[in-house]
Formats: sequence, C-alpha cells, structure tokens
Amino acid sequence: MSFKITFNDETKEYDKPVKVVDVVGDSRDYVCAYVDNRVRELTYTVDKDATIVPLTVKDRDAKWPYEASLRFLVAMAMHNIHPELTIRFSYNVSRSIFMQILTPGVTSNGQMVLDLQKEMNRLVELDLPMVRKIVSKEEACRIFNEEGFPDKSAIMKYRPEITAHIYDCNGYKNYMYSRMVPSTGYIKKWKVRFYSPGIIIQYPRSETNGEIPPFEDTPTFGRTLKQAHVWAVATGANSVVGINEHIENNGIVDFINLCEARHNRQLCELGQMIENDIDNIRIICIAGPSSSGKTTFANRLRIELLSRGIKTIRISMDDYYLPRDKAPLDENGEPDLESVEALDIPLFNQNMSDLISGMEVDLPKFDFKLGKRVKGRTLKVPQDQPIIIEGIHALNDITTSSIPNHQKFKIFIAPQAQINIDNENPISLTDLRLLRRIVRDYQFRNASALETISMWPSVRNGEFKWIYNTQEGADFVFNSLLSYELCAMKKYAMPLLSKISTDDEYFPVAERLIRMLKFFIEMPDEWVPCNSLLREFIGGSCYADV
Repeated sequence: MSFKITFNDETKEYDKPVKVVDVVGDSRDYVCAYVDNRVRELTYTVDKDATIVPLTVKDRDAKWPYEASLRFLVAMAMHNIHPELTIRFSYNVSRSIFMQILTPGVTSNGQMVLDLQKEMNRLVELDLPMVRKIVSKEEACRIFNEEGFPDKSAIMKYRPEITAHIYDCNGYKNYMYSRMVPSTGYIKKWKVRFYSPGIIIQYPRSETNGEIPPFEDTPTFGRTLKQAHVWAVATGANSVVGINEHIENNGIVDFINLCEARHNRQLCELGQMIENDIDNIRIICIAGPSSSGKTTFANRLRIELLSRGIKTIRISMDDYYLPRDKAPLDENGEPDLESVEALDIPLFNQNMSDLISGMEVDLPKFDFKLGKRVKGRTLKVPQDQPIIIEGIHALNDITTSSIPNHQKFKIFIAPQAQINIDNENPISLTDLRLLRRIVRDYQFRNASALETISMWPSVRNGEFKWIYNTQEGADFVFNSLLSYELCAMKKYAMPLLSKISTDDEYFPVAERLIRMLKFFIEMPDEWVPCNSLLREFIGGSCYADV
C-alpha cells in the first residue's frame, strides 16, 4: 500500500518503507527530525502518511540527541585511549558536560585532553555508523557486564519494559537513553578543555542559535555542584539505583529524613552566618530560577532566624510588578514578565530605603486577577529587624541600588542535582525544576502540563538573561534539591505528562521527562514533613497561608 510524505512543503508518494535520511538527504547539519511532531532518528523508517521536518542544533528538540551522541563519542574515545579507566559525566558550569575519572589514583591532565581531542577527531573523520539494537533486558545486562558497565546493568532492574536498547559503533557498545545521530560524522561541533579535576566538553545550544556558548567560569556554581556531588556519593544518592536501593533497604522515612536533614544543616549554617554579621545586615535577598523553592525557603529561614532571636519582615518583589499594559515586551511582542524591567524598580528602591531609615511605608500588593497593584500592608521596621526580600531579581543590584552593599546579605537558591541514571547519563538540573513546576502549576494554578511546558522556553530565556549571572555575587548558595523528590513527585507528574498527545508540539519534552521518571521507585508522600520545601509543589505545606 502506498503512502505520502510531506517534506519542505512538497508531498511525494512512496510504495515501500523509507528512512527519514533518504527523504531529507544526508546533510550533516541535520541531527534528527520531527515525524508528525515526534522526535525521530534520521534512520527511523516511515511506512505511512507523515510530515517530516529535519532539525539542526539550532532547534530546541535537537539538543538532547546531539548531546547524547556527543557523550557516546567521548565515552568511546576514552575507551579507545584509556580502556582501564572508568568515567562519569555530569552537567556543570557554562552549560557544559563535565567528565571526571572515577578510577582511584588517576586524575585528568592536559595530555589526556590532547589525546581525547585527537581520538574524537579521528572517530568523527571515520564517520562510523551508530547502530541501534533492541535486545531483552537480560541480554542487555550480559552485554553491559561484558563491556565493563555494571552500573548500566544495575539500572535494568528498574526499567519497566521487557526490552532495552544498545548502540553499537564499530564494536563499541553503549547506551545514552536518548535518540542518536546516524554516525560519528554528524558530531562536528564541540570543544574540550581541562577543568580541574576533570574535563569540560562544550556543545552547541539552541538558545545560542546553534553555536557553542563562550566559556564562562562560574566558580560559585562549580563549588556548589562539587559539594552536591560529595554529599550524594557519601549517602549513596548519586544515582537512581542508589536512591531506589536506599528506599528499598532502609525505608521511605529514613531516606526522607536523611534528605531533609541536609536542608536543616544548610539552614543552620546560613543562620549562623547571618547572626555573626547581624549588626550590619538590613536586607536579606533571596533569588533563584523558577521552581527553586524560594517561598518555602524564605519562611524556613525566617523561623531559623527567629530561633536565634532575630525577627524579620518578608516582602515579595512580585508585588512590585508594573501593570500588564506597561510591562516590557519580548521578541514576540508578548509581555516579558521575566525581565527586571517588568518591576517598578524606583518604587521598590524608595520603599526599601524608607523602611531601613525607620519610616512608615505603605507597601503595594499586586492583584494578579486585576493585573495591577492595589494597597497592601503599612509597615514600620525596627532598626534591629532585617527585611527578607524574595524574587527572581532580588540579587540584581539594580533592584536594591539605594541600599549600601554591606547592609545586604545575598542568597541564591536552586536545586543542584548530581544524580545519574548511570555513570554516563546525568539527569538534567533543568528538567527537575520543570517537573516541580508542572506539578505545582496543576495543583495550585489549574494549569495543565502542556501549558507549563509551553511557557518553559520563555522562562529559561529570562533565567539566562537575568538570573544565573547573579549567583556569583551571592554570600550563600542554598541547594534546594531533595534527593527523594522525584520518587515523591512521580505519582503526580506521570499522569499529567501522559495526557499530552503524541502529535502535540511539546510531546518530545513530555516523552523525555517520562523516560527519566520511569526508573524511580514511586513513593507515597505521607511522611514528607509539612514544612518541607517539596510541599510547595505537591501541596500540604504548613506555610500555605503564611
């Protein structure tokens, strides 16, 4: 039976199955393709009516296949030059991949970088096919054990399907939990650099129009990730298998308390720092990207400081939004609520300055239903009472330019995950926040997962433009990750993601999140404390009405 394929606004009829690459051509600029809005490999076989749109590194949904293929290339190159070494990938500074050596007594060095670059270039030049094979889980375990990947074999226990995938490239076998490019010759853009104690691999990003972003060293962010990794390794929470086994062997309550104890410890350290300098501090600024847990954190910090005899007042910067008709517009002509210019900065600065000087101030309250400010609280703040301000722009010096720097204490909050499916497949820090937001928006804002996902690119653009660069000026970075949270959110997120149709524009995102979540044990949330940061997203927070 014949079928029709539409490509480049031209429709052709075929009488036998055809691969995507045979329709769109073998341009090495292509990474993958939409086949009726589903992301497919270029080697995918089409046998029915379809519309095909090839994707390049400039396109959002090409990022994951390209990055996964690059990790495969790096892993293969390292296997060729140093087969005795075990490596681990994670996400790191400057939107890059970080490779570290797990083998005891061995560290990366400049010569290793040169050897790695040379071997990667050789493999790209050879243009070796990367062939996907479907095998039983038992066969996958056998292959992974033979190839020296016991971590990949271990995760098979939690894979719900009876089969698994493996990619074979010239005899080298691995799997990166993603669709891949057809051959090594497609992986043309990357940069490798030494970054003690490991190696940084940069790759093109859609948000930089398919180019590799300039390397930006962010040591504060890097230290936070290192601390997160050290804690995760020490508690066995650095992998999905480790998290699942902790729950299976030690129980749900034990793991929840372990993770919550880390938040308590961070709050204690932070409280001590503020107490030590309380004579100078008048403003405590809390900022971070979307779904970092800023609201619950601000409340818990308030209680922590109160336990030290320090009373605080909390003010949300959201109350200083300009009316919607005065908000700046983004490149699409839509109100850009992520921009610092969407706030009434002069009024905020004046109010904060007046409060610090001991004056009584009428604060605004933004009514989101009306889309404008209305009258809020009237406050007069004692000289010994610091003000907690919370908002995505709280660390931007523009918003507090009237306040001397020595009177500010800046806190950056974000979930800094260092969790891997296996050594070579890290979980995205951004995807974790997206899942939090999907669950929260449905619980409290009556928004579908589709609505939340559709807004996410705009949110991310605002974060890159306005938020991430403020982290380096922070006095304290609070890691809001709770290693059990994906297990607890699974029962909320999976049904929401499953409702997104396969022909929807945002199905590739939903599919990717489902592929990640499926490996985690689903756990009930009855033992999650009412003051837990996770309650901000799943509900049941004791701070809901504060």
